[in-house]
Amino acid sequence: MTTKLATLWEKLRSSMWLLPTLLAAGASLLAAITLALDEKVIEPNVFLAGVVYTGGPDGAREVLSIIAGSMIGIAGVTFSITIVAFSLAATQLGPRLLRSFMRDTGNQLVLGTFIGTFIFCILVLRVVRGTDEVTFVPHLSVTVGVALGIASLGVLIYFIHHVSWLIQAPNVVAAVAAELEEAVARLFPDEIARGASVQPAVPDFDGHGAPIPARATGYLQAVDGERLLKTASRHGLALRLMRRPGHFMIEGGVIAVAWPAGRITDGLRREVAGAFITGPQRTPTQDAEFAVGQLVEVALRALSPGINDPYTAINCIDRLAAALARLARREVPSPYRCDEAGHLRLVADPLSYRSMVDAAFNQIRQAAGGQVAVIVRLLEAIALIGEHVHDDDFRQALAEQAGLIMEASRASVAGERDRRDVATRYTAAMRALGTRTPSGPLTVGADGSGSRPDAAWRCPA
Repeated sequence: MTTKLATLWEKLRSSMWLLPTLLAAGASLLAAITLALDEKVIEPNVFLAGVVYTGGPDGAREVLSIIAGSMIGIAGVTFSITIVAFSLAATQLGPRLLRSFMRDTGNQLVLGTFIGTFIFCILVLRVVRGTDEVTFVPHLSVTVGVALGIASLGVLIYFIHHVSWLIQAPNVVAAVAAELEEAVARLFPDEIARGASVQPAVPDFDGHGAPIPARATGYLQAVDGERLLKTASRHGLALRLMRRPGHFMIEGGVIAVAWPAGRITDGLRREVAGAFITGPQRTPTQDAEFAVGQLVEVALRALSPGINDPYTAINCIDRLAAALARLARREVPSPYRCDEAGHLRLVADPLSYRSMVDAAFNQIRQAAGGQVAVIVRLLEAIALIGEHVHDDDFRQALAEQAGLIMEASRASVAGERDRRDVATRYTAAMRALGTRTPSGPLTVGADGSGSRPDAAWRCPA
């Protein structure tokens, strides 16, 4: 249930209607409260009546009508400006970033403020009476309507600044990087564990397991691990997950294997398959590679011949390096999950350090071509990450990536001086990756080979 709520919350955050709807409901509630106060408190109180709006019914109608008409007009203009800004940003930085713009709280707050002010004025306008028999002017409500109109002008000024700030490439990259940092913090433990985990005995899934088919076609957005653990424990099963969040599933394809096969029924297959939440697109709820892919997409578009903006690509590389450095200080969760009795119940398809490194650097490396500044920054990023790495697999993945970058530079970098710059950064990256080996420091040559001439590190007597 928690996983489904997290997935639902992510969808709601990425919508443009949630916060405006809440603000509209709040405006309706505020109108009811102020009208009740007008009827019970303001009218019989001469002192308060002198503080708030003191005009007649015709003036109240005119004021409220002007504010309401202005707000709905400004809301339309605001929505148009937002769509234009989104279109420009999608063209320059990638259409998948529209989700980040849609979930921006500032844009939702602006639209909700204008709509809420409009609804408040309309609700107050309907109770103004000015006939010979009945005269009722909601003085407090009109005053609040005027205050909301003035506040809306301030929100309009904020909106113009916010949109201008939001579509700048460095700010877009920073927002996507913040989402990646959140995903890393959410999906990985706080600190790396120093003790080695013991692998439990794994059942023969291939020989005696029963396949669990997918119920729908789409991207796997999240897996309800707690639900699977309870189901497996209740029925005495062990489950091996064949897909992880971010993978594309086809209806009827195998998403898990259950052991032993003799205990599997059609109802149990449906119950297990129901723990896999699918959708038309990937989300960062349990998919850290998705947030990495957003930064990579910005970098690839920046490196395309039509845009040719290496500075934005370098900005993306810096943010990727920061996220991977943070990941290097954390532990990849174990793929094995046991119940309270110690029986193995789940074998997951875990996200590895290598897959994160490949997702961050492979496509940028392939698209960098002869962009020496980008190639140099890739190697510098690996050197920066290397200062935080404590895991041998992570270190090996970074070293292999540095070798691939060096190999690609030999074919794409023509100038001798540029080649020397790349070789220098490569040597520094390999040295940074070798300084934390358990056996002692490494001396890394230009070809990446390592040795430990301990005598060379001793100080003279």
